Amino acid sequence: MVVYIDVDDTLVRWASTKRIPIPRSIERVRSLHAEGATIYLWSTGGADYARSIAKDLGIVDCFAGFLPKPTPIIDDQAVQDWRDCKHEYPL
Repeated sequence: MVVYIDVDDTLVRWASTKRIPIPRSIERVRSLHAEGATIYLWSTGGADYARSIAKDLGIVDCFAGFLPKPTPIIDDQAVQDWRDCKHEYPL
């Protein structure tokens, strides 16, 4: 299983300049990692931002890599038509 996880409003929320971790999502990352999933963390803030958040949350070792969130996705199928692809809402 390959999983892509977003940073803002998935792993952390912001209240002004205060970052608030989302424990349920952090535990989900840990459980997916323990199950052997290959996990990538991505963000519109970029790969370095994603890595720094994971490091601060103590879960950097759960990820295979860190990526900027894609702007276009070029594929012969629409995302909603991808076989076995599902969206999990973090809250």
